[in-house]
Amino acid sequence: MKVLIVDDEELIRNVIKEYLYLENYEVREASNGIDALKIVEKEDFDIIIMDIMMPKMDGYTACREIKKIKNIPFLMLSARGEEYDKLIGFDLGIDDYVTKPFSPKELVARIKAITKRKNVSEKILEVKGIKIDDIAHEVYIDNEEIELTPKEYELLKYFLENKNVALSRENLLNNIWGYDFYGDDRTIDTHIKTLRKHLGKYKNLLITVRGRGYKFEDKD
Repeated sequence: MKVLIVDDEELIRNVIKEYLYLENYEVREASNGIDALKIVEKEDFDIIIMDIMMPKMDGYTACREIKKIKNIPFLMLSARGEEYDKLIGFDLGIDDYVTKPFSPKELVARIKAITKRKNVSEKILEVKGIKIDDIAHEVYIDNEEIELTPKEYELLKYFLENKNVALSRENLLNNIWGYDFYGDDRTIDTHIKTLRKHLGKYKNLLITVRGRGYKFEDKD
């Protein structure tokens, strides 16, 4: 599991990192929201541990900006425990909130609980009549199985995981094809075209966002 720790206090990052290493987690660090956003644009994470009060960009703003591009679980850290602060975080879609000082063991337990919920929910991805069974690696349209190429499957899964989020071509290339890809973004356009054909009557859910890229739109 890959975790991003975002806190301007190096001591806190080191304490959290030490306990996460004991669980064999892969860890990345950032000392402010701006750096965290740059890292998330290039890498995927299973969860982000984010402090609220930081220089350059606070945790609330960073969370809001990151959720525009990726749907990643958040656990917020704060020296303040007021109900108002917690409500702001939950309104942004965070998964949990821990007040400093905290028990590192409790923090790890909360991380495990969040990622466990996420992993269970992601075994089956379903939007309208489109369903992905990620365990069986199967895709269904209105309960009829369809055949997709590996890249089409990964694209569709990534869109459903990040529904209603505008995804740039660069983002899609980095996350689906990887950094060793030497083609151009027309590859994305070609795969989107074929994927839309497979989606049949649901093809209009995969929309083009002018000047940005693509978005899988589910307004219900």
